[in-house]
Amino acid sequence: MASRYNFGVYHWRRRVRSIAVALVAAVIGVAVRRRTNDARARLAATGATIGAAVYAVRVLRRLLSPPPWALERAKYDALAARLPLADADRVLDVGCGTGRSLVGLAPSVSPDADVIGFDVFDDRIILGNGPALARRNGSRAGLAVSPVAGDAAALPFADGSIDVVTACRVLHDLEATAADRTLREIRRVCEPDGTLGILELPLTPDGVSRRPEPYWTDRVTAAGFRIESLERLERDTGDPYLVLVATPRIGNDG
Repeated sequence: MASRYNFGVYHWRRRVRSIAVALVAAVIGVAVRRRTNDARARLAATGATIGAAVYAVRVLRRLLSPPPWALERAKYDALAARLPLADADRVLDVGCGTGRSLVGLAPSVSPDADVIGFDVFDDRIILGNGPALARRNGSRAGLAVSPVAGDAAALPFADGSIDVVTACRVLHDLEATAADRTLREIRRVCEPDGTLGILELPLTPDGVSRRPEPYWTDRVTAAGFRIESLERLERDTGDPYLVLVATPRIGNDG
């Protein structure tokens, strides 16, 4: 059951601050309304109180979006179906965070595989984001995850040592130059017959105005990969996902 997992609360500091500000505004509105007999002031205070309360509720809903215990299985199934995970001896998930993508891919991963969850593990963005939570969630999904902390633009793994590398909803959060360095590092550590699987929202790094599909295709190709497939996974709610699969390009192989 999904409830056995805890994937943390996203953007928790910013959202908690927003809720706190809204609640303070609501309290001030109530205080002003009680202390004045002026009809206009009371009406304005009432409007401000209601507006602040509505805003606080809206942010509170976003605080639990996505829910820390929930897993959107379809997108990971779509990626896993295109990767040779069952035959991989070593799997690396770049930007694993609290392990949501690893849990999503777990049913397709060989139980004997060496699974590495790599992340900066910054808990300022995701509450609870740390190696212990990634390991715990992986274990509950049947994976013995080895969390490794560091910069994805300088992966601490040997050349050609990873069978399958995945990057789920992480590249668009990096600066464009950092995303390029990360893709080159992934190419370096990927085995010559290895595979890269990317699951992305239709987004690009800040400052990039190109459409996501050609942008990511170009960047992955420039890093030394050959694109095997690029598909758009539609969803009933929210933005679609891009599912990109690539293999290392050898020599002049285009």
